[in-house]
Amino acid sequence: MEAKFVNCEGVQEELMDWLAGTLPEAQRQAVEAHLTQCPGCQQELATVRALWTNMGELPVPDPSEQMRPRFYSMLAEFQVEEQRKQRWSVSGLLERVREWWQPAYGVRLAYSLALLIVGLVAGYGLKGRPETSELAVQQPAAGMPAASEDDVHQTNVLALLNNPSAVQRLRAVSYAEEVAPSNERVVAALLSTLNQDPNVNVRLASLEVLAGLSQDPMVRQGLVRSLPLQESPLVQSALADVMVRLQERRSVRPLRKLLQQDNLNEQVKDKIEQSIESLSNGQAPQPSTPSTYHETPPPTQPDLGPSVAA
Repeated sequence: MEAKFVNCEGVQEELMDWLAGTLPEAQRQAVEAHLTQCPGCQQELATVRALWTNMGELPVPDPSEQMRPRFYSMLAEFQVEEQRKQRWSVSGLLERVREWWQPAYGVRLAYSLALLIVGLVAGYGLKGRPETSELAVQQPAAGMPAASEDDVHQTNVLALLNNPSAVQRLRAVSYAEEVAPSNERVVAALLSTLNQDPNVNVRLASLEVLAGLSQDPMVRQGLVRSLPLQESPLVQSALADVMVRLQERRSVRPLRKLLQQDNLNEQVKDKIEQSIESLSNGQAPQPSTPSTYHETPPPTQPDLGPSVAA
């Protein structure tokens, strides 16, 4: 592009990119050639350069220590309000019916009805033989498969983790805390939720539960592998805190890869650099450094009805 084809309006639109050094070579030369002969554009350049300089000198505000507690408080209030609306709406009542009518409950109800029918028939047919009545009722129950309590817990937790409602998935994570220590499928589902759930709060809640299971090698390995998959600054910061608390040195390499991301949040970048230093030195974080994740308790789950195992 030659300077004679550049007008003032076009040059002034390119001034910010020219100052940032992002213009292609041909455009840069054309803009510079125009500036040497146009006093109006030179004056505009001086104004833009002054604005550029002043913006670069603006202080970056530090986040308040109360930001995370206030966030969780607002989240808890939102959940309570959502639950209140659902409880007294037609759609909320239908949703509660759908939650109650899970496949596991249908199987248990079928078993109960079958037992009741068999018992009534056996009692009617053996009315004159009371000594055999109890045996006649018990034999069908012994031959009929029954779902264990752990299986019922697992089925309902996995079903709720796939619920389209983020509130219900938070509820599932809360229940999973009781089931996960003895159930590998639930642990795997929590790791998948940490990596793939579209809601940041659900991922943070999953991380909180998984961090409490860090004695499990499968969980520790899953947390390390989760680091490069996270894009949310909140989850990245929380995972870095967990790695330092666990002194998991295998996380140093993925943490360094996170630092190479072009769009990495500056506060998260500082947090990751501190975490790498702590892990490399084998030292826990200093008491004066507030944790961005563990010092604040997770949001209180509202009362969302009876337990999934009921």
